[in-house]
Amino acid sequence: MDVVIVAVIGALIGGYLAKKRGGNRKDLAQYAAVFAILFALGGLLLSILITRIMGG
Repeated sequence: MDVVIVAVIGALIGGYLAKKRGGNRKDLAQYAAVFAILFALGGLLLSILITRIMGG
């Protein structure tokens, strides 16, 4: 569940950056997708790390 939340946050940040840089709809979609994927991967790795540290 945490990974999904982090992916949504990444998509929002990506969309914001594309809009700030004057991008069109395709730019917004691409930035949102790329940032969502990157944030989801980071969140997944962090989740795995926390689970291993906690001994689960």
